[in-house]
Order: sequence, then structure tokens, then C-alpha cells
Amino acid sequence: MAELELIEVTDAASFGLLPPCADARFDHRTCDYWEDAERGSKASRPQMLEVRAAEAAPPAMLSDNPFAPPQRATVDNPFATASDALDGNPFAPRTRRERPLREGVPRKLALLDRGRGIFGSYAKVLVADGEPVAYCQFGPLSAYPRGQRLRDLYPQLPASPLPAVITCIASTAEARRQGYARRLVEDVCTDLAGRGFAAVEAYPDLTQDEDETSGARPAFWQALGFSIAVDDERFPVMRREL
Repeated sequence: MAELELIEVTDAASFGLLPPCADARFDHRTCDYWEDAERGSKASRPQMLEVRAAEAAPPAMLSDNPFAPPQRATVDNPFATASDALDGNPFAPRTRRERPLREGVPRKLALLDRGRGIFGSYAKVLVADGEPVAYCQFGPLSAYPRGQRLRDLYPQLPASPLPAVITCIASTAEARRQGYARRLVEDVCTDLAGRGFAAVEAYPDLTQDEDETSGARPAFWQALGFSIAVDDERFPVMRREL
């Protein structure tokens, strides 16, 4: 039995583990199909992986602003004690919110990372015996405009609470039919439930070949406890209560 490892995509190293698509015309690392409702593409675009080191902008100086008030010399407070400093207060809150990656990284990594400080990771990779074999992308509906646009076609879907969505589930061509994708989706569903979501949806595209779509087939989702929330011959909606 293969040794399995689930890895959250949160940095350049984990992003580098994204496995190849079964159809070589596409690339998970350059896909912005779900994030861009109008012009998103699944195509392999190697130029999107080329990044330049971020250039640090020089700090703005008050002296450069003619409207800034004159600077005053720092005045020590003779009444302050060492215990007034936050560093010396064990009860002082220490809120640390991770800032999203924006510069010096591929566009797709920036898209996957933009909500991590609030929501958490947006993608996971399943590694079997050291080899990436499956990829899953997910997140809040608000992160995926194309998903929102598709969902708007069906007013019968529950408006509240809004579900999390799984936009992409894929195995490599060599790893097909071995249960890796199902194992990954089960982990993602458990994770989403722990983040407070009451339901998760997926949107298969039955107008395309299986290797051309990121949403699998209804039978795949039904085997994982999803039901057909909208039975459409082109764009059904699969839903699972968490």
C-alpha cells in the first residue's frame, strides 16, 4: 500500500508539487478559470510561471510631503514603567494575521494564497510514495466568480448559508482509478466542516470530455455522499451537507 501524504498549498515549495494535468494542454499552475468569470483559462501558459523578484519600494518620508506637519522629536514619558510595554505584558493580545503572497510569485499561487490569513488554504495535493498524484482546489464561493455566475442560474439552490465550493479535483493520468481523488476530497470535506461550512458544492461540466473538465462527473461525487441538487444535462450541481 502506498504511503500517502496530504499537503496544503501555502508557499512556493508546496506550489511546486502541483501534479500535471491528464491532458497536457492544461496546467493547474496557470489555471485561473474559476477565479476569472470572463477570461479565465485552464490552458498551459508557461510564461505565467516566470516571476521577477519583488522590488522593495523605498519608504515614504514625511519630509517629502509638503503638507505633512513638522516632525517632533520623540519625548520620553517619565511616568511610563517597564510593565507598560506590550512586550512585558503576558496578557496583551498578540494577533498575527498572515499576509497574502502578491509579489515575486506565480499568479496562480497569489490567487490561491489571497484568503489564507482569514479562510485558510485554497488547495491541497495528495502525494503517494513521494509522488504528487492528485490535486484539489476549493474555497468560499466568493473566491470564484465563475462558480458564483453558474450558481446564479439556479435560484432553487439554497441562498443561505452559502456553501464552500470544490472547483477542481484531478488525478494524474498514471494515478487514475486508484481512489486518490476520493481520498483527497474526503479530507477536503472534513477540513471545510471544521472551518464552519454547512455544505459544499461542485459543478461538473458535461459538455466537455472528462480530461477537459475540472469538475469530474456526477457519479464521482455521488460515491462521496453528494446529491444532485440541480439535475441539468449540461451543468449539474452536486451538493453535500457537512
